[in-house]
Parts: sequence; C-alpha cells; structure tokens
Amino acid sequence: MLKKITIFLFSIIFILSIGTNTSFANDISNHQMKFELTYFAEKGVILPDAKGNFNPNSAVTRGEFASYIARALELPDSTKYTFSDLKQGTREAQEIQNAAGASILGGYADGTFKPNQKITRQQMAGMLYNALRYLDVPLHQAPLTFKDNNKIDNSFVKAVSTSVYYNIIRGAHTANGVYFNPGDSATKAHAAAYLYRTLEVAKNTDGNQNNNTGNVDSSKYYIGKVTNGVVSKNPTIYTTYEQALSALNASGNLNLIFKGDNIVKMSSGLAYASDTTAKTTSIYEDKTFKKQITYTQLGRELKYNGTSANGDYVIVQLGDVVGYAKPSAVTLIPTDLIDGRDEYYIEDSMLVHRIYNHSKKAYEGKYSVGPAPKFMQSGAKYYSFDGVHFYNRNNSLVGTYFPYFQFASVRLPSSYTASDLEKIIMAELENRQAFGGDQYKNATTKSKLIGLGKTIKSMEETEHINALFILAAAIHESNYGMSTNAQTKNNLFGIQVYDSNESLGEKYATPADSVKAFVQRYMNKRYVPQTAVYPFGAVPGNKTTGINVYYASDPHWGAKIAGHMYRIDAKYGLKDYGKSHIGMVPTGTGSVNTRLEASTNSGIAFTYRQKWTGESKEFGYPVAIVEETIGSDGYVWYKVYSDDPSIAKFVWIRGDLVTVLPKY
Repeated sequence: MLKKITIFLFSIIFILSIGTNTSFANDISNHQMKFELTYFAEKGVILPDAKGNFNPNSAVTRGEFASYIARALELPDSTKYTFSDLKQGTREAQEIQNAAGASILGGYADGTFKPNQKITRQQMAGMLYNALRYLDVPLHQAPLTFKDNNKIDNSFVKAVSTSVYYNIIRGAHTANGVYFNPGDSATKAHAAAYLYRTLEVAKNTDGNQNNNTGNVDSSKYYIGKVTNGVVSKNPTIYTTYEQALSALNASGNLNLIFKGDNIVKMSSGLAYASDTTAKTTSIYEDKTFKKQITYTQLGRELKYNGTSANGDYVIVQLGDVVGYAKPSAVTLIPTDLIDGRDEYYIEDSMLVHRIYNHSKKAYEGKYSVGPAPKFMQSGAKYYSFDGVHFYNRNNSLVGTYFPYFQFASVRLPSSYTASDLEKIIMAELENRQAFGGDQYKNATTKSKLIGLGKTIKSMEETEHINALFILAAAIHESNYGMSTNAQTKNNLFGIQVYDSNESLGEKYATPADSVKAFVQRYMNKRYVPQTAVYPFGAVPGNKTTGINVYYASDPHWGAKIAGHMYRIDAKYGLKDYGKSHIGMVPTGTGSVNTRLEASTNSGIAFTYRQKWTGESKEFGYPVAIVEETIGSDGYVWYKVYSDDPSIAKFVWIRGDLVTVLPKY
C-alpha cells in the first residue's frame, strides 16, 4: 500500500510540474479524444515523454497498454508471473507483472511478453475483457455483425463480443459496411478512449443487465434488433437520428434505433409514460409540444404508432386519441420484450380490468367496470387502450362497449335519497371494517364519509351533479374516507394533490366543505358545462371524452368511478343503471348547437365546441336522452339533460347530429 501511495503522489507532482507546458496543451487540446487523454494524463495513467508530449496518434505497445491498465485499476504488486524479456526492477516490468497477477494478460509460449510489440485491436479487446472480469462486470455477449468477422482469432471472439456489447471498441463504418479490423494496431488516443469506456462500464454496471445497451454516449444513435427476447446493438455510432434511420432502412434485418441506451424507434410494441421527474407524461396535439391534449401517470400503457422521421417526437395513442410525446417522456418496449400489459376479462359476469404498471414491471390491482358485454367469452383475455374498443391477442377488434355509468351524464339525478346515501355509506364502511384489513380499523367511527349523505344529495339538488357520482368519487379518492388527506385535511377528493408531490392538498374545515369544493369549484366551473375550463363532456369518461380527459392523471379514473357506481347501485337495487339512453354528439368536423325547443328556429341554448373524437370518431360529447320527437322541420329531435342547467334543465339536439348508442 505504501508503494501505491508513493507512485500516486509522484504522478500528481509530475503532472503539476508540466501543467503549464505549451506542448502538453498543443499535443492534446485539439485532439478528438481530448477528454479521455486529459483524464488519464491528469491521473498519471498516460505519461508524457521527455519533451512533455503525449503523442496521442502514435501506436501504443503491449507494454504501454498493460501499464495503463495497471495504473488505472491500481493493481496490487504481484510476482506471480515474470516474463523473460522484461527488465526487472523497472516500473513497466512491475506493472506488466501486476496485470498478469490479476489475470488480465498473459505472455507467449516461449515465456516472453513482447512489450515493445504494437498491440492489435483484438489483443486490446482481450485485455479489456479480462479487466472487466477483474472488476466483476457481467461478461455479456453481443452478436458480431462485422464484415471481417472471419478475421477475428477464435481466442478473441468472446472478448470482441463483450467489447461490442458494452460499446467499448467499436467498428469502423465504411461505404462497404462495418469492419472490426482485428489485426490493426491502435493509437494511444484509442487506448485512452477504450480504457475510459471500460472504467465507465464498471462504474455504472449493477450486475443485473439484461441487454447489451452498456455504457454509451447518450447523445448518439445506434441501430440494432431484438430476437427471441434478446436485444443486440450494432457498434456503429451515428451522430443524427436521420443517419441511424437511413442505416436501419438499408440493413434489411434490424428493427431498432437507440439514442444512447434508450430505444427511440421500433417495428412494433408498446410505449409507456416514463417521465420520472413530473411522474406524468403529456400528450400533445402539435409536434412542437405547445398544445397539450391530455396527460397520464408514470408507468401507464400507451399504444405506439411510430417515431417521426427526424426522431423529434413519438406518436402514441392514449385513450382513443393519437398525439405526440417527447421521446424523453416515454419508454418503448418491443413486442418480444413485453412481460405484461393491461388486460380485460370476465369475472363473475363482470368486466374486470387488471392494470399493469410498466415502470414497476408488476400488476398493481384490478377493478370491475360493470356488467361484461355479450361479445366477451369467459376465460379469454382482451386488450383495450380506451376501455371501449376491445381486441384479442391477434389485435383483431372483437367488440365495442360503452360502460353505462362511465358515459352517462352526471347531470342525471340519482334515485337515491339522502337517507339512502347515508345507509349506503355506513354499510360500505361496515364491510370495509370487517373485511378490508387494518387500514379500515374503526372505519365506522373514523371515516370522513360519515354523515355526508345529506350534503351530497343537497349538492345534486342545487348544483345538478349526480349524487351517486359524488359518492363514488369520494370513496375512490379518499379510500372510503380513511386516506391521510381525508383524515388530516378533510380533503375527500385529492384536490390540489399532485403526482409529483402527494403530500400537498387543500385543507377544509369539514368534510362537507370538501364536497362543496369538488362540486362547485371543480365540476361546475372547470369540467362539466361548455363554459368550463376543460369542457370535454359531462361524464366520468376516459382520456378522449369526459371529465377524465384532464381531471385525473390516471387514464382509468372514469372507469373506476363507473365501477364504484355500478357496484353500489347493483347492491342496493339497480335504481340508476340504464335510467337514460346515451347518445354521442360528434363534433370532429365542427361545432353543434343545442336548442331550447325542437326547432332550428328556436334560440340556441349553448354550443358543443369542436373537439377530438378519437381515432374511431366515436367519442363526441355524451348526452342523456330522455325524449324523442319529430320537429316541425321533419327532423327527429332528442331532448337531453343540459350540460348547463343555469340556461335550461333540458335542451334539444337535432337527430342527425346525435349517434345513439345501443340500449343497456
């Protein structure tokens, strides 16, 4: 140990003595490998000659490279191996012996090492391979696709393969393809770069890698493929996405483009939200990310529709809307690497959604939406990005189903009275206390839902927001009134609580004040009427239509609320389910007027604005139809609950402007 410290101090003193040498600066400062050369020069790994020059473009010898490794790894002194052609007692001889003692290098059959022989690229790969082993780095292999594979000596194939895996020694890109040139000698600058990459791999490797992304330049592009669940990356570096795309298209058998370690283009697969800073990922209407359509939670599944020609954006589908995401905010998973995904199936005649969190790589629960549609078969699994259009394993559409409570207007009044709601609340709490575990201990006395039946019904009567919807939202957001925000802040709806900081949230004097804020400040001012901030439909909905477009980052919030509503309603008499006929007002090509009477001569009540209706063109503004008539103009007219009761309780819409959904 004393000798190592002495050598280290000597190196620092020596470097300090030449730190202002002009030839030192001129020798390295303008070199392509300036960073790596300077890094090792400052650490005393690569030493200057008598004139203070480093000669970065001169060929490096076997002895010099062995010394670089010994110094960089600070290898312990060893006398395990000696070579007949080394001058004992010299620093170089000792460093070569140290590397041999660490099993990083070996000599020739005649007992020599040949320290002055120029080292070849494959010999260098061999030493670095053994250095990785010494540093306990997993020795993964990558397929070799060089044009001159047959020139690589069999004894170095594994070493070269591992070097390619970790992008340590890369091939030379020519007009005729990529070559490794195994017998060519390398310069001191190359040696510095290869050794630096090796140390960076060791520093950043946790021993659990499952593909060959290795430690690469995160600003550069690479191409590769996935075969039988294994990702392989071509060693060639591309400065721009366009260069990588051109090479990919010319390859014929590759299907991936990487930016650094991240896949930014693939032939097929899924995407998921992966902005770990915001914990939400925004989906934009425009390619410059200025106008947001909606957003979603970290780990949530997206449909991958492609990557732009210049790599500036990824095209994804959330709900039934296709938009643009920043490449840094999503992660792409090739089809062969999909371990799990969201799935739907039938359980006890109910449609159940099992959610997969791609960030955690685990399923994190399930919920029931409502009765299973008739086209589904028991035992089969289905897949959907919007909770309405369902596909089988072959990606064939098998059916479309709009769950009633998810798309029924929240302007519809509930049949449940204040007394009914209070009884429902207490029955739900008793069930949770009995079967829900310790988190619901004393729920029948501690829950912040207790006594809210009258307040909830009063909000329905004065603010025209369905009481069962309010209760379901409170149950969902406050975990039956037992969440930390509910208990400490009387906040039953997660108001002003964000994914990036769940400890935030408004405080209320009473739980009833929280109910009033949810209905008055949020539903009636920000989400439900057409005069609201986010007027996408007066229903719980999904990420294409309804309150869920902007209210919650959870893309399944609307479906979960609908599930609570159906579960409660089914338990207490099905008083609300199917109470109204649902229609959709499509506005993909223009706005639609509502009228005070069934005639175009009648005054306009309000106008449904033009908005996204999804890829299917089916997600307009949902309305609750209560009556149908033939107007004086000969058209069918539908009487529907008004999104804005301050204007009228009911409004009329001409029949040809409404798509009527199947009766429940």
